[in-house]
Amino acid sequence: MVSEHASPLATVGGADAGGQNVHVAALSIALATRGHEVTVYTRRECAFQQESVALAPGVTVVHVPAGPAMTLSKDDLLPWMPDFGLWLARRWNAAPPDMVHSHFWMSGLAALVAAREVDVPVAHTFHALGTVKLRHQGSADTSPRERLGIEAMIAHQADAVVATCADEVAELRRMGVPHRRTSVVPCGVDVRSFTPVGPRADLGPGPVLLAIGRPVPRKGVDTTVQALAHVPGARLLVAGGHPDDPEVGRLSRAAVRHGVADRVRFLGKVARERVPVLMRSVHAVVSMPWYEPFGIVPVEAMACGVPVVASAVGGHLDTVVPGVTGLLVPPREPRTLGDALRRLLAAPGLLAAYGAAAAVRARTDYDWNKIAAQTAAVYAGVLSSHAPAWRKGGARSYPGVA
Repeated sequence: MVSEHASPLATVGGADAGGQNVHVAALSIALATRGHEVTVYTRRECAFQQESVALAPGVTVVHVPAGPAMTLSKDDLLPWMPDFGLWLARRWNAAPPDMVHSHFWMSGLAALVAAREVDVPVAHTFHALGTVKLRHQGSADTSPRERLGIEAMIAHQADAVVATCADEVAELRRMGVPHRRTSVVPCGVDVRSFTPVGPRADLGPGPVLLAIGRPVPRKGVDTTVQALAHVPGARLLVAGGHPDDPEVGRLSRAAVRHGVADRVRFLGKVARERVPVLMRSVHAVVSMPWYEPFGIVPVEAMACGVPVVASAVGGHLDTVVPGVTGLLVPPREPRTLGDALRRLLAAPGLLAAYGAAAAVRARTDYDWNKIAAQTAAVYAGVLSSHAPAWRKGGARSYPGVA
């Protein structure tokens, strides 16, 4: 596994630490339980980090010395990816892996740089596509300008692209990637930790809603804050971030502006082990991003037996079944969201039915063991058809990479 900025050892909840960290960690562990030996390569962020750290039986995390040994925004990492890739090549020359799976576009670049030097097959998961981010964020998109071109190169030169939802496959088709080179393997959920049965927190009277995730505008929590004005009596818990985060401050001001400040509570970062407790304790989980490559939060809530009200975008279109496990509403429409929440909270029987169906769906379709099996099947398909670069007419080419 190559995951340049999203270490499986990181604490989830910061600006650059979220679903990808969980995905890489959980998938690696699930593959290891199936008998595979997994090494996760991530960038060294501290001079005192050990080069190799055991994550779980069969899973080792290796810190790659690429760039300064300090925490950097992922948007600042591109210049160090060739170094990252050449470091991998030197290591793999001595002991090449059977399969490489890169996560996020810069990891894909590093993996392909290494694969140019050591002929190993590469599967790639984007986790988010720059074309989609630019479409929704416009001038607020802070990604390096090279991102779109490099993503297109990765999509065409990786041996396989592992998409997390059908919507991503459609976007890849628009980029000219043949359908036969893509496979849909969703993210998973730990169904042993995220369960309907277990401890709950006493959150007091009245309907309680939860929004949880990284404190960034695209997660759309402001839509949920505004919607609360149309849901009398309901309270909203917002988990994620720190009181000093700009986004938390912006949401606080929005709550005041819309007259719901007394019904919104900001919890800050919640320890990973406490998330199932929190989810089980609320009436519904609300997830309103503008766009979402997959969206682990709704699946985790479903596994806890909690209905989900989500924006009708990206991976939500695959995971949330409207009228069965929850509701889908358009993004950035507070009034529509408020009306949906008000009707749902007024129907206890519907809440219970949605929650029960959600738990079954999560356990049946999104258990990490099943996801690992599907991923391993993609690997097997790649390995069965992989030919060394010299038999395919020469080495891969990498425009703009020294």
